[in-house]
Amino acid sequence: MNSGRTIFAQLVEHLPIHEFRRCVARYGGNRRTRTFSCWDQFLCLALAQLTYRESLRDIVACLRSFPGRLYHMGIRGCVSRSTLADANERRDWRIYADFAQVLIREARAFYVGEPLGVDLDRTVYALDSMIIDLCMSLFPWAPYKSAQNALKMHTLLDLRGNIPTFIRITPANVHDVNILDQLTPEPGAFYVMDRAYLDYERLYRWTLAGAFFITRTRKKFRLRRIYSQPVEKDTGVQCDQTVALVSFYPAPSYPAFLRRIRYLDVERDQRLIFLTNNFPLPASTIAALYRCRWQAELFFKWIKQHLRIKAFYGTSENAVKTQIWTAVSTYLLVAIIRKRLNLKANLYTILQVLSVTLLEKEPILQAFSDAEPQIRALQDHNQGYLFKL
Repeated sequence: MNSGRTIFAQLVEHLPIHEFRRCVARYGGNRRTRTFSCWDQFLCLALAQLTYRESLRDIVACLRSFPGRLYHMGIRGCVSRSTLADANERRDWRIYADFAQVLIREARAFYVGEPLGVDLDRTVYALDSMIIDLCMSLFPWAPYKSAQNALKMHTLLDLRGNIPTFIRITPANVHDVNILDQLTPEPGAFYVMDRAYLDYERLYRWTLAGAFFITRTRKKFRLRRIYSQPVEKDTGVQCDQTVALVSFYPAPSYPAFLRRIRYLDVERDQRLIFLTNNFPLPASTIAALYRCRWQAELFFKWIKQHLRIKAFYGTSENAVKTQIWTAVSTYLLVAIIRKRLNLKANLYTILQVLSVTLLEKEPILQAFSDAEPQIRALQDHNQGYLFKL
């Protein structure tokens, strides 16, 4: 029974704590720790994400306003600003990154049957990156431009459910194309990406691995037409060609043929040219798959607006990565409970309801039932496709 238990405590029940303990043991996270464990730290940061806390002082003030409930929320240690700051600085961020991978596997299992918007039974990923601006004086370890420091969050998004399956956090001066070396291509899967990832030597390795990519070609890039397929121009497809590279450097890097599709986006009056190594799919399906890449942009916009990853609780690299991985875990937790509890609200609305009811003592389903009229009003607004998860 959930009577007398806070909604936050009911959320925590959906976290695999045994897997978290394995992650902690892997990196010795609780070594020389007496009162404030890694689990306490994670719960404090997750609570901060869900209640939109902006600073360590803000977090501690929120927790101390309910001193009698901390134990029942799962927080056993004494919470203070200095203790939480020290934990963020010293405890290995890889604990929380590994735990996020556990939640990713759980979330993907729930969303594997989600509609893609395209008639295709393959896994489709969108690869993109997001820049997070930082102060030069406080974050000197994240160089970007001469007058700016920043982080870059490289993300591979499973478009069935918008679940991030791969995340790398680097200084913003690391070029996007280098992330291709860190990915293991999944045979038969589709990877949709923009021109920043156009490196033919790397993409040829993906072709040999049996993975498919869809990207856009750069302007004034030389290609030799081998064959042209007939097209139906009323679908927006202007041409469908088999091509080969002829430029001096790229040609040896990708010795196989490619498929070049020119597509007219009537709504925006824009002509797009796609390159792919997939030949069986209709050209209109290739164009529709590339259009799905916009979900990655919506995902980045969503987490910037609704999770705490723009203002950081610490200035070290370890503290920043700990906060980002905790934010990702919070996103995944909300996605998991939405499916596990069969909630009809979208992720945006679930977060809004949780932010004002998290410390209330009532069954979690009752909280959403009481808020049903407000939920319907919120979901009537256009929040974009991502929020209809």
